[in-house]
Amino acid sequence: MISRQVMTQNELLFTLLFILAVVLWALSRKTPSASKDGAKSGETHAISEKGGDMDGEYGPCEDSDWSKVKPIAYRPFKNMQHVAMGIKKMPKAEWIRIDQGYLKRLDERNEIMDAYPAESIGSGPIVNPAIEELYEELMVRFLPKRFPAMFSLTGRTLLNRVTGKIYSVDLRQIDHDTMLRNLGENIEEDFYFMCPDDKGDLCLEGWIACFPGGFLTTSRKGMSMRAIHQPVPGYEQRISKGADKTLARLRGWEFIERFNWSLQTDGPSLFRVDGNNYYPELGQTIPQTEDDVQIDQCYLRVEHQTLVRLPKSQAVIFCVRSYMTTLQEIKEEGNGPLLAEASESMPHKLGDYKKRPFWQTAVYRYLKS
Repeated sequence: MISRQVMTQNELLFTLLFILAVVLWALSRKTPSASKDGAKSGETHAISEKGGDMDGEYGPCEDSDWSKVKPIAYRPFKNMQHVAMGIKKMPKAEWIRIDQGYLKRLDERNEIMDAYPAESIGSGPIVNPAIEELYEELMVRFLPKRFPAMFSLTGRTLLNRVTGKIYSVDLRQIDHDTMLRNLGENIEEDFYFMCPDDKGDLCLEGWIACFPGGFLTTSRKGMSMRAIHQPVPGYEQRISKGADKTLARLRGWEFIERFNWSLQTDGPSLFRVDGNNYYPELGQTIPQTEDDVQIDQCYLRVEHQTLVRLPKSQAVIFCVRSYMTTLQEIKEEGNGPLLAEASESMPHKLGDYKKRPFWQTAVYRYLKS
């Protein structure tokens, strides 16, 4: 009798504690019914400020003064005897980076978009829904939330406080080329839109590309991921199947990243529709003598590449941020021998593809000295 009473009291206490925990959890989950701009509940807008699946996983950037933020010193070079994609997951907060070179790079981007509109901006019926989706995500949500000291959203316009320019974010009022141009005027990263075709293959259909790393974007429009990478030695044999599986598993607003690097021996210009790679299928040949290399014009070019799938259009956005570092800086860091070793360790065909025979003697001598 006493034992049964004790059990009943314990069960009652457990039940009360469980109910209390549920109530406290529910209270912690409650949110106001008004939107961010103080709009009344139920008021309709053309623009939604609700973010993607990972929207809650980032907040304002800790470095609020962009002019004091140094570029990230990525040094991804390593022994390259085995070619691999080197993909890993990445938080959404690291999607877009802004540092002290921001204004200089924006000036360069504007000059390129003015001089080479077809090469730098690409839209079309297939890709336009994805352009709208990316534009709204970046201009309405990401930029003002991640960089509130630099961007402010008021109604249907976004103010860039650094440049003083105002941009429409009303998708009904601007065309798709303008959307891409606006992205190019506010963000240093390039974006390539890979859209699924009838067979499910991802094909290049659009871009905002002011800093392409050595290939002509317009000539690759409509090409699949595999076809675009066909000139890359080892891609078909070692990388393509894994890359296809990775992209097929990529969910909406899930980010992955990788790095690419090369040596650029003719100055710091980032706009390269051709020149950084060697293409024997285009009739190019390895030179009998090396180029006359000027070390002060030699740079390590690093591309931080991210991929994300847009949930509505199912397009995969290939985002590229490029960084340039002089070989003098690399040497002063003590990384000269490491960079030389990494370049020398590339398989023969990959070394040719990255134009190693054009500059190797002079560059290696300098890095190892």
